[in-house]
Amino acid sequence: MTQSAQQQARRQQRIEELCAASLRALTGDAGLHYRGRRLYQGERRLPTHAPHLRIDPEQDDFADCRAAADGMALRLLHSDPALHRERCPEDAVERLIFELLEQLRVETRVPDDMPGMANNLLRRFESWSRAFYRSGLTEGSIGLLLYTVAQMCWSRLQARPVLDETEDYIEGTRASLVRELGTALYGLRRQRHDQAAYAEHALAIAQIVGTRVRAERAQAGDDEDEEPAEAASEAFALLLDLEDGDGDEDGIAAATTGHSKTFEDAALAYRVFTARFDREVTAGSLVRRALLRENREWLDKATAEQAINLPRLARRLGSVLCEPRPDGRSFGEEEGRIDGRRLAQLVSSPTERRLFYRDQVKLGTDCAVSLLIDCSGSMKHHIMPVTMMAESLIRALEMIGATTELLGFTTGAWNGGRAYQAWMSGGRPRGPGRLNEVCHMVFKDADRSWRRARTDIAALLKPDLFREGIDGEAVDWACERLLARPENRRILIVISDGCPADSATNLANDAFYLDNHLKEVVARRSREGQVEVLGLGVGLDLSPFYRRCLATDMAQALDTHLFDEIVELIGGRHRR
Repeated sequence: MTQSAQQQARRQQRIEELCAASLRALTGDAGLHYRGRRLYQGERRLPTHAPHLRIDPEQDDFADCRAAADGMALRLLHSDPALHRERCPEDAVERLIFELLEQLRVETRVPDDMPGMANNLLRRFESWSRAFYRSGLTEGSIGLLLYTVAQMCWSRLQARPVLDETEDYIEGTRASLVRELGTALYGLRRQRHDQAAYAEHALAIAQIVGTRVRAERAQAGDDEDEEPAEAASEAFALLLDLEDGDGDEDGIAAATTGHSKTFEDAALAYRVFTARFDREVTAGSLVRRALLRENREWLDKATAEQAINLPRLARRLGSVLCEPRPDGRSFGEEEGRIDGRRLAQLVSSPTERRLFYRDQVKLGTDCAVSLLIDCSGSMKHHIMPVTMMAESLIRALEMIGATTELLGFTTGAWNGGRAYQAWMSGGRPRGPGRLNEVCHMVFKDADRSWRRARTDIAALLKPDLFREGIDGEAVDWACERLLARPENRRILIVISDGCPADSATNLANDAFYLDNHLKEVVARRSREGQVEVLGLGVGLDLSPFYRRCLATDMAQALDTHLFDEIVELIGGRHRR
């Protein structure tokens, strides 16, 4: 990930945080958040069907993003999704128009005391219109038809003139449509406060446009490649998002994921074919002591060259993790609460003033932080800076009195190992679930200090520990270890550079089986609220899996800015 890409990812995270906060404030729905540039309500993705609400963060500014959030808030507040689904047509083009018209309807419901929201939406629609026109996507008949209908309906609903820049260009098409659409257009404005009545007029317009598009395509010999409508759909999502599946986005290095039919068919029940070969080990036992000492010297030298300011990092962590805690009482004070044991002094010495006591407090941490490192093959290339970063965090956390663990996860073999062989010997039953032997490694447990565990931590630098990654089970395992701790606050930071991957499991189930299990685990742990699960992406945006995450670039030096962002992540700033 280049520096500019990392900056873009962080900027996008910040924009999504602000837009999600705005959505939650406007709707009162605390479950609204962004993940992977998609809006979610809890764990359900909310599709954005209207073309002018689709945002390109590389080209659109924050005002456009805020306008899209305002538009989605109005949709959630003023549109009945059940009624909308019931009336929505099946034909793709008709559905497109129907979706657009419903969004334009709710945008007329801006409260009078929110002129800023109205201005945001007006500016966004005009900006989208100009960009669509200037891109040349209206040069074909279908692109021009769809654009003209959008302008006419928006103009009627908002009681505003169409975009001045394109008014002359669309005049011929608009004139040809007025006779057919006139009655329905009048009904849109009149019935905009009644969704059911409005839907009848919207359906009429959608059917007219659908008929025209089908006629245009038939006249062109069904050769849609000659029409720029296809380019329009790709550039501005005019024909996109008609289904609720996730799509690929450009510009930000984000983890790719999808739906697992095997996982869904099993009612989201994750299966393990056999756990007979699974193991949990102390990482230091997997490496020769001489090699551990050599790796430790190498690690110490590299860390010294980074010149990380640990006291400053500890202060920053203390600012988000430390809380006031009782620390006894101070007696003999001249003000505070009366100390009943000293009242007799008031009789013997009427001028005595030191009859009070005060409760004393001190800052302390009642927190356990676990770092879980993905030890899959691709992480070998990043493991030195990742290890230095993890060690720095552990040492700084110990300075403020927090409990720390350093864990890792990999598999016992490539391509399934003994678990896969057992499946093959058993006749290869369908849907076997996880087909590899997991290996969970403890580099530092919570009861050992960094100084005592520092040699074992150097086992992270042994390349042949890195195989494949089964993230969901590892996150569950790390959470259970934290739940066994007495601390009041428990934080798990998962450090990874990619999606869950195990070739044997993917081949026997489907490509997203492990992805979907990781999502389910993180969502469940988040609902339970006993462990805060955070994602730290190494050259990757992990937001499709973790609501709170941060994308980092380990090719750069471990500077103050990186640690400040990690502190913000722990403190709750990077919410998706």
